[in-house]
Order: sequence, then structure tokens, then C-alpha cells
Amino acid sequence: MHPHAQSALPRFARLLELLAGDAPAEEFGALAASARTAGADAATLAELEEATAVALRIRGRLRQHRRRERELTALFDTASDLAALRDLDAVLQSIVHRARLLLGTDTAYLTLPDEEAGDTYMRVTDGSVSPLFQGLRLHLGVGLGGLVAQSARPYASPDYLTDARFRHTEPIDSGVRDEGLVAILGVPLLLGSVSGSGGQVIGVLFAADRSPRAFSTDEVALLCSLADHAAIAIDTARAVADTRTALTELAEANAAVQAHAASVQRAEEAHDRLTDIVLRGGDPPDVAAAVATLLDGEVTIHDGDGLDLTAPRDTAGPAGHPPTPADLQQAVEESRSAGRAVLRNGRWICAVLAGSELLGSLVLHTPAHLDAADRRLLERAGVVAGLLLLLRRSVAETENRIRGELISDLLTNPDRDPAGLTARARRLAVDLGRPHLVLIAEPTGTTSERLAACAGRYLFGGDGVSAQHAGATVLLLPDDGTPPGDAARRTATRLTQLSGAPVTVAASRPATGPRALAAAHAEAARCLRALLVLGRTGDGACATDLGFLGVVLGDGHDLDAFVAQTLGPLLDYDARRGSDLIHTLNVYFGCGTNLTRTKNELHLHVNTVVQRLDRIQALLGPGWNSPERTLELQVALRLHQLSARNPAPTDDGPPP
Repeated sequence: MHPHAQSALPRFARLLELLAGDAPAEEFGALAASARTAGADAATLAELEEATAVALRIRGRLRQHRRRERELTALFDTASDLAALRDLDAVLQSIVHRARLLLGTDTAYLTLPDEEAGDTYMRVTDGSVSPLFQGLRLHLGVGLGGLVAQSARPYASPDYLTDARFRHTEPIDSGVRDEGLVAILGVPLLLGSVSGSGGQVIGVLFAADRSPRAFSTDEVALLCSLADHAAIAIDTARAVADTRTALTELAEANAAVQAHAASVQRAEEAHDRLTDIVLRGGDPPDVAAAVATLLDGEVTIHDGDGLDLTAPRDTAGPAGHPPTPADLQQAVEESRSAGRAVLRNGRWICAVLAGSELLGSLVLHTPAHLDAADRRLLERAGVVAGLLLLLRRSVAETENRIRGELISDLLTNPDRDPAGLTARARRLAVDLGRPHLVLIAEPTGTTSERLAACAGRYLFGGDGVSAQHAGATVLLLPDDGTPPGDAARRTATRLTQLSGAPVTVAASRPATGPRALAAAHAEAARCLRALLVLGRTGDGACATDLGFLGVVLGDGHDLDAFVAQTLGPLLDYDARRGSDLIHTLNVYFGCGTNLTRTKNELHLHVNTVVQRLDRIQALLGPGWNSPERTLELQVALRLHQLSARNPAPTDDGPPP
């Protein structure tokens, strides 16, 4: 063993001795200083300093546990006093003395109201040395104690005499100066309630220091608990003749202690769980599952548009009746304005915020009552959910920006290095060997920058990527079997909702590989121009949806598909029935849509021609003879004839 390592062993043992003896922190630090003076090497010093830090943390944790043990012991001792002592002054003196010891203050005191004089007076003091202070009387609303009695809420001041929140009077300030008090904490003694949640104020319990001090929330809660005991003692003394009432109030006090302990335990468990989720990079479903376990209810987390982030895609979400988007939006706005969770239609809804930005909402689906502690737990979970959503969005935006650069290079010069582009895409989890749809979005009434941001939000959490290219927003979506036209319409609807302005979207056919994707982009661009020229702003479509224009604009020039899409119902009917609606329609157009010329050309009665035209309308739809549809039908008929796959028969065939 290295000599320096051997020399460090006694110091590590000394750390354990200091830890066992709860020595001051200075003695822990002195070990590293003495080792440095003794010439210990850097590695030994680093190990000793790390061990010292761990020992100090253990020391702090042990002190915290001892403090909590003392607090719980004091609460139980106080409850024992209430059961054993019948002298009210002895019980109150015990409570005030314990408040001073547990909070470590210079003095503690309790004031009770004088119903005849209309003010309050010092009933019990502990640690006070000033007769002037002990004889003070406080009117309602005057000073810190008067404000506590008036509002029934705890108040604390690190420096009372300079605190402008309170109404100062010379008698009170003189007594405070004579006692030498600086920091004061006061909590109300309440009847009919616990821990300051309402009821009749029957006194005020104080803890005060002769030096500036900020009281923690734990100290306020502890003093509130002691004040509850004092209130119970006073009420028991006043109602000593009514044994049943006294026993009921003592039972309520015991239940309050148990509820407080359970609330503290649940809050600690929630803190540990939520912290662990953040540290290990969890997702919103992890937060929802943790809160659901703690609060015994079903929890969902929604994004800013009401989408359930905790349910798998294409599922119904929580059981029962999930909130409608309108109801959820209204409740979220109420929660956002109030800064806390709100109860609406049997659900607790908490807005998830990042500053003033609304990121989403957290919904607790449960009919059970939610007390203040559990509601704070739900609100803390909302903060954690907001943090995770911000982290996810930041990562997604960074990844989408890098993928956007790939799209720009892919569409600008796909022939320069197809293999390199494919490799770059693979490193970004984009498989160019898989079929993709190329969509181009054009905004109306908003900026392209805003549309690009909305596209990023639309693709957030999915496999698609987007980028600005040539002044437009381009989206690259993996082909999942959805028809390109449907994908374009769905994207147009969603981007219109997100941007608040009409967005026109054109889609290409599925394409694979850099060159094919660049060609697909050109096809989508031509389709987008056609949509805008046709006045279909805010719509979505692919080349196939544009009829014969799609045949002209598309790269594939799929004439058979155009004929099948346009004349398919008539061709199928003729094949099934042995009729000749195709020939009838061709003659009808050839005769300029004149019924007399058509019936002469077909050698049929005019009623038969009308019956066939009615059948054509039933198959093609009521707008079949509009100018636009007429043009498409005539082009399709001509292409059908040119294909020579179904030549017109020599006879007219039977009527339909």
C-alpha cells in the first residue's frame, strides 16, 4: 500500500468518529486542511475531500431525520398533555415552550382575545424578559398578530419594525423594541378547522427571534400544528362540561396530525418519483403514471392543441367520457389565469406552462375529493411535465433543423452524391431507401417562418421532417399507406389550425431514393401551383386528385389510372350489365349534348337516351355535366378510345 494512502486511513476513521459524534462542520473541513499541511498527495486529498463531502451530506440527512423525529415527538407529547392535563394554563405553557424549542427561537408567546375589551392580550410567554412586552394588548388588524387574527392566515416577517406590510402603532413597536425582537412568525389558533384553512380565530401563536431570520414553510407548518393543539386545548377547557364534544374535537385533532403526516409522506414520495423521472429523461406518460399512482386516479397529459400525449396513437384515450377540445381549452385557460389546478366536470385540470407560454395541460380523471396538498402535488407534476415537454421540443427542433439541412441538399442537387446523402440521412434516422411522400405547403395570410414553425409542431413526436426550401415549407413523410391526397388534406387542415391562416398543401406520389425524391418534389410543386391557380387555397391534393391536370402535371403520366378514376363507374357497370353507357356518353358529347341529335345517332327513342343519361348521373354524381367535369370526361373518353382496349361495339346494346 502506498505510504500516503496508509497515512490517510486514520483521517477516514476520524471522519466516522466526527459523524458519529455529530461534530460541527468546521471539524470535518479541518481534516482535509491538516492532510494538505502534512504533504498528502493530490489523489489522497481528492479522496479525502470527497469522503468529507459525503460525510457532511450524511450528517445533514441525520440531522434532518432527528429534527423530524423531535417534531413528531413534540406533537405526540402535546397530544398526551391534552389527554392527561386538565389545567389549561399548563397545556398552553407546554405548547408555547415546545414551539420555542423546536423552532429554535429566542421567545414564543400566545395571545387570546378579550371579548369584553375587544382586543387581545398576552396569555402565555416563554423566553420573554420585558414586562412592557408581556403587558401588550393588540387590537384587530394592528401589528402582525392583529393581521393574523383578522385574516386567519399565518404571517412572517424577517424584520418586523421595518416591514411596511403591517399597521404599526407606538405601543406595540415600543414593546417589540424593549423585548429586542426582530423576526416574528405568527399563526392563528382556529376553531372548526386545522392548519389555517378557515374557522373562528380564538388566538395567535408566535415564535420570535432577536435577530433577522427567514422562517421556512416547514417551520410555519410545524407552528400551525402546535397552534392547532393550543386551539383544541382552549376549546376543550371551554367545553369541559360537554364530554362528547371534547372527545370529538380531540379525535379530529388526531386525524389532522395523521393526515398531515400522510400528506408529508406522500409529498416526499411524489418529489422522489418526479425527480427520478426528470433525471432519467422520462416522457409525459411516465409523469402521468406516477401521478396516477400517487393520487389514485387516471391521468392524461395533453399538448397545447388538446392531443393526448399519454395514449398510443389511434386510441380512444381514457375510459369514460374524455373532455372535448372546447371544454378542455376553457378549463385550461381558467387554470392558466388562476395559476392553479381547477375542478371542472369531475376532473382536475392544470395548465402546463413555461413562463407565459402554454405547453399543454395535465388532467386528473377522478371523482374523489382532492385536498390542498394533493392539488399542490398535481400542480408540481404539471411543472415537471412542462420541463419534459420543453426538453423534448428543444431536442426535436434541433434534430429537425439538422434534418432540414439534409432536405435542402437533397432537393438542390440529388445527383452530386446520392450515396453520401443516403448515408447522412441514415445517421439522422431517415431511411431514404424507404418510400416517402414529399409535401409542399404554401401559406396565405401568414409568414413562411411561422408556417415552418407550425410544421415542426405538427411533426413533433413523429417520424417526418420538414424544412424551408425555395421559399416554401417542405415536409418529408414516410409512406404509411395513406393515399397522397388524403395525406395532403390532413396536413393542410392541421397546419391551418396551427397557423390560424389557410395553408395549401400538395403531395407527390411515394418516391424512394434521392433522385426520385427530387423528382417527386418537382411534381408536388407543379401540383401546388395548379391548386393556387384553380383557387383551391387552403385545400390539399395530389396530382391524381386534379383529374386530367394531374395527368399533365404528374411525372408518371398514368393515363390508365386517370381513365379508371374518371370513367371507372361506367366501365364497371357496362362490364357487369352488358350495357354501353360509355358509347352513349361518347355520342352524347359528340352531338354537342343535343338530345335529338344523340337519339338519331344512336337510333334510339329519346326516352331511352334520357334513361341512360340518368343512369350516368347516378353513377358519376350530380355534377358530371359541369364544364370542368365535362372536359375531364371527354379527355378520358378519347384516351379510352386510343387505348384500343375496349373498342365500341357495332350495335347499341340493350338499354340500361
